[in-house]
Amino acid sequence: MTFLLLCPNCGPRAVEEFITTGEVTVRPTAAPSRRELSRYIYFRTNAAGSQREWWYHRHGCELWFLAERDTRTNEVLGTELPPATRPEAG
Repeated sequence: MTFLLLCPNCGPRAVEEFITTGEVTVRPTAAPSRRELSRYIYFRTNAAGSQREWWYHRHGCELWFLAERDTRTNEVLGTELPPATRPEAG
């Protein structure tokens, strides 16, 4: 199935130009236990419905960004740059 994904830098592009690394998760504390670290690296909620995910524009601007996508329909509800990479308002 193909769909369009809105790159915050390049605009709408075919999803085949991108890769995803899955849902956004919360990093463990500064000194995580082995169990906490394993949970962070390997386990995902993978819930049906709206999910925030990391995407990378590999065949374009090579930008990492966040997308909110409905996992049941692949409808992209929005995309944005991560807070650390947003240009400051001037």
